[in-house]
Amino acid sequence: MNHEFYIKRCLELAAKGLRAAMPNPSVGAVLVHNNRIIGEGYTSPYGGAHGEVNCLNSVSQEDRNLISQATLYVSLEPCSHYGKTPPCCNLIIEHEIPTVVIGTIDPHEKVAGNGIRRLQEAGKNVIVGVLEQECIASNKRFITFHKKKRPYVILKWAESADGYISPLDRPPHISNTFESKKPVWITNAYSRQLVHKWRSEEMAILVGTQTVVDDNPKLDVRSWTGDNPVRMVLDRKGRVGSEYSVKDGKVKTFVLTEQAEMVNSDNLIYEQVSFDDNLAITIADVLYKHNIQSVIIEGGLKTLQTFIDANLWDEARVFKGSTVFGEGTKAPVFNEVISKRENILNDELLIFKN
Repeated sequence: MNHEFYIKRCLELAAKGLRAAMPNPSVGAVLVHNNRIIGEGYTSPYGGAHGEVNCLNSVSQEDRNLISQATLYVSLEPCSHYGKTPPCCNLIIEHEIPTVVIGTIDPHEKVAGNGIRRLQEAGKNVIVGVLEQECIASNKRFITFHKKKRPYVILKWAESADGYISPLDRPPHISNTFESKKPVWITNAYSRQLVHKWRSEEMAILVGTQTVVDDNPKLDVRSWTGDNPVRMVLDRKGRVGSEYSVKDGKVKTFVLTEQAEMVNSDNLIYEQVSFDDNLAITIADVLYKHNIQSVIIEGGLKTLQTFIDANLWDEARVFKGSTVFGEGTKAPVFNEVISKRENILNDELLIFKN
């Protein structure tokens, strides 16, 4: 059989459940009998059934007698431990599936080869490493979290055609009211909608104090369908008051500060940290502690540069707009090789991989 063909289908399925499954990985599973798919599935939202379970449950009544003669394809090693659901290995063994083809090993300390070993001990033919790099990329957040003990870090900013992320003189607000604060847009509406899609795909979003003070951002998903990311705000000196949108209580928000004895509420949690040379690592540690597997860092300059200088990032997404500022706040110093570029109308999107 064409193992790569069916693992590719597993990856297509896994992509459907990615964000909802977090902090679990999203696994695609396909059951094949004589080159015919008789069942397929992917991981349910967190706490629900795994991909293998949904795959087996999808097999029609007339095909259920074929399960013990079929080959199971999975993008990630089946789990071998009890968590919120029973081990998938047990289910595979119970259904007497003779062959299991696995994309890549699960790095979680409770799995990490144990699922493969359990299946082999039960006499199954186990094939590992089909489209391995693609399968690793599919769950890059989960794998980074468990192998590197930190979240997957995405840097994002927009810069003008002449390399500024904001102008020297911001235009006056419509009125002098606090609510009139808003960003100076560099990119077009389609690029901004894409950013909201990205937010819906990650567990957290992080900005520095100046971004909040200047723009009063909501840091939510408004132009896309999906869950809001957890908000992370750097506020060393306690400059962000309760009047700012990030403290509206509508989305779970962490505030990292040097201020002591701050009062937490249900959706507002303070973390006292040191704003020293290790700040990027400290932020990653806080995210790891709270089981947050991915973060998109949207600014400002100082915050972005902190992660760049620490070489603590996995991906950078940079928009180049057609606007010219002439002077202002320069974009981060970033001398990396572009992995991909594309145009979104008059904007250019550059993708970098670390």
